[in-house]
Amino acid sequence: MSGQTSEPGHDQPEHDHHVICHLDDLLAERSMTLTELSVQVGVTVVNLSVLKNNRARAVRFSTLSAICEVLRCSPGELLTVEVGPAKS
Repeated sequence: MSGQTSEPGHDQPEHDHHVICHLDDLLAERSMTLTELSVQVGVTVVNLSVLKNNRARAVRFSTLSAICEVLRCSPGELLTVEVGPAKS
């Protein structure tokens, strides 16, 4: 199955996906610190920092929803996907 994803139902070639978090920009636009967001969302500063610095491997829907609620944004404003060609 060379060039194919291993997930069932995916018929597209593999791509290098990078989910980019725009938390820094959203916080700056709202004059809010990561610590303030942490308190309001109920997630540690360390975990939010991992997300903000694009090192997160996953995010819970409950966390995503809480962040979006506090920042009054949509998930698409917080996270975007950059797709590049498959690596050989």
